[in-house]
Amino acid sequence: MDGSSASLSAKAMDLFADNKAAPSATPDQPLAERLRPRQLSEVAGQDHLVGSDGALTRLLASGSVGSMIFWGPPGTGKTTVARLLADDANHHFEQISAIFSGVAELKKVFDAARLRAANGRKTVLFVDEIHRFNKAQQDAFLPVMEDGTIVLVGATTENPSFELNAAVLSRSRVLTFKALEPADLEILLARAEGEVGKPLPLDEEARAALIRMADGDGRALLTLAEEAWRAVKDGEIFDAEALQAILQRRAPVYDKAAEGHYNLISALHKAVRGSDPNAALYYLARMLDAGEDPMFLARRLVRMASEDIGLADPQALVVATAAKEAFHFVGTPEGELALGQAAVYLATAPKSNALYVAMKAATRAAKEGGSLMPPKVILNAPTKFMKEEGYGEGYAYDHDAPDAFSGQDYFPEALTEHDFYQPTPRGFEATIGKRMDRWTQLRRERRGKKSD
Repeated sequence: MDGSSASLSAKAMDLFADNKAAPSATPDQPLAERLRPRQLSEVAGQDHLVGSDGALTRLLASGSVGSMIFWGPPGTGKTTVARLLADDANHHFEQISAIFSGVAELKKVFDAARLRAANGRKTVLFVDEIHRFNKAQQDAFLPVMEDGTIVLVGATTENPSFELNAAVLSRSRVLTFKALEPADLEILLARAEGEVGKPLPLDEEARAALIRMADGDGRALLTLAEEAWRAVKDGEIFDAEALQAILQRRAPVYDKAAEGHYNLISALHKAVRGSDPNAALYYLARMLDAGEDPMFLARRLVRMASEDIGLADPQALVVATAAKEAFHFVGTPEGELALGQAAVYLATAPKSNALYVAMKAATRAAKEGGSLMPPKVILNAPTKFMKEEGYGEGYAYDHDAPDAFSGQDYFPEALTEHDFYQPTPRGFEATIGKRMDRWTQLRRERRGKKSD
């Protein structure tokens, strides 16, 4: 173990060492498989894990490898690192997928691991897409993790905090894999050209476009490069336009039910709230480009108009609602411009959450107060009995009062008056605030006269 740790530290000094095909690889295998790293130092883009001072380097040097969760985008080396980790620790490597496995398969894996453990060899169990197991299935790992039968390495593209049992997380270390940077992807392309024995048939702009299409996914990059090699004719060089026509470009990594969806809508909302129209347009475009439902975005813009702007600019809600209707009427892609217009309007509007805060406070008071009766003076009396009970007696018609303001009490008698709505001094709310201050003064004056 000490020898392997020392060799790891030496190898990890050169993160991007030239890669050679693994011994088991054959020319008819996909390029990504042929270029799969044979040692941790060859894993691109994860220096914080496998570099000379990386987290995994330190774990191996300590002589003790515990259970881990690998969290990160696809094509960043999670499976490869798990396999190489087992090799460096001299553990048996077992791989399953949560998509195709159930409790019965897990029991067989655990039984085999116990037999190995009895013979002095540990098992690294790599579970791809571990978040696909439900909570009960995840519980099945706990006994064999605790007694050391297996070292669990789970891989997930989803946030472990939301998708994995707290019990599994408490027994594991979460390591984050990063999407590959353009420089990392360029190194993979150089390795691919060395493996294939010829340069990619792309001009400089097309090569940069290919890297953008990969979207930080090393496996996708090599797959796209392989497609370009297959499509090219002798002596042909693709420009960016030709490359896109051939590959039909790779859609951005985006799952409407997954964390990426919530991250981007959160970023859009924060950009609008933070008065950054350029960032708002960027995140709106990201989501539209990824195939998000435009009506979902329209509904969120309407929400932002009330939550973050409110009466500081009453037109914000009008603009957001009009954008929704415009998209519904025009459709895509023309209607997307209306959503962009709304996003920019909201981002540049004066901001106030006074209405949002007031609504929450009023809702809380309504729940806590129960079924309190409004004051009888403001209730209609459509029947003789109700008139005799005092309904509507003494009601002051505001339009007949000076300033069209009577100063009447409207809260239930058992409930203290609340100032739920506190307008800000921004935008139209500044005008509202002055108006409310005047009403407060009139209310005090007229109540003072009544008390006299």
